[in-house]
Amino acid sequence: MLRPLAAAFAAVVFFCAPARAADYPAPKQGDVVIKDFKFHTGETMPELKLHYMTVGEPSGQPVLVLHGTGGSGASMLVPPFAGELFGKDQPLDATKYYIIIPDSIGHGKSSKPSDGLKSKFPAYDYTDMVDAQYRLLTEGLGVKHLRLVIGNSMGGMHSWVWATRYPDYMDVAVPMASQPTEMAARNWMLRRIMLETIRNDPDYNGGNYTTQPRMMKYAVTAYATATAGGTIAYQLAAPTAAKADKMVEERLAAPVPADANDFIYQWDSSHDYNPSTDLDKIKATVLLINAADDERNPPETGVTADAMKHVLHGKVHLIQASAETRGHLTTGNARFYVEPLRELLATAPQRGM
Repeated sequence: MLRPLAAAFAAVVFFCAPARAADYPAPKQGDVVIKDFKFHTGETMPELKLHYMTVGEPSGQPVLVLHGTGGSGASMLVPPFAGELFGKDQPLDATKYYIIIPDSIGHGKSSKPSDGLKSKFPAYDYTDMVDAQYRLLTEGLGVKHLRLVIGNSMGGMHSWVWATRYPDYMDVAVPMASQPTEMAARNWMLRRIMLETIRNDPDYNGGNYTTQPRMMKYAVTAYATATAGGTIAYQLAAPTAAKADKMVEERLAAPVPADANDFIYQWDSSHDYNPSTDLDKIKATVLLINAADDERNPPETGVTADAMKHVLHGKVHLIQASAETRGHLTTGNARFYVEPLRELLATAPQRGM
């Protein structure tokens, strides 16, 4: 769920899978202000606002749902995800579960650079984001224990941080489109190139711009095309130079709905992600859901398989590449894993409330 990049994928995302709406309770919204939040850098914000949405009632079993980079809680309430999971008798039936979907630091309606601090906003990383989510749950909503943490892309990486940083707080963790290993290789290299392109645009002006940097849309489109969408899907969507040109032109013509400072902070926050050294601390039952054609988390490197050997109660559900998968975007469509998730929740032990 990558909101700033959504326009780039309009031509290829799930065109083979018509979305259906589910009948689940209307989401409710709220804000929690965390006092004196200390970042990993040592900087402190007197007031850090976290926006959130909930589906279902607090009497249900708590579930934490985490969005991807550049997205928000709202990006998880789309038919291919919520429509497959939150309805009556679906795996996360909102009449049984209390589904909590926060906007992470720097995203959505939570505190972010574009609120006014611009490049003076404290640098945050994934541990800061997860710590803020923990305080939202415990201090703001009074949640003592989670049945499940599930997240996609950045939310998947956050799920790994949750499982290693707060191992007693959840029964089940379902990280998706992610690896429990250091942010590195092509994934980080392309992120770094994208960020450096924006920073070195004269329009950026050290973060003190008056209009959004002109090079931003080119950097965003290049990263999106290179790291998500699926090789088979691209071949089907653009089998000729003319069709490929048309897709490029459409993507470059679409506005990028993101503030440059917000965008840079969002993507740079992944730089020090590396839960691999703490995998033996995980107590939750873990189901890692990845796609075989995920451009950012390729299974053929073997790094995920090696890391999973250190997760005591963990297994992998690998979605095989096909004309219906979309590379890194595949896990945004829950129809690929409805039954494994249902079975997991039916069998994983409850460790406390």
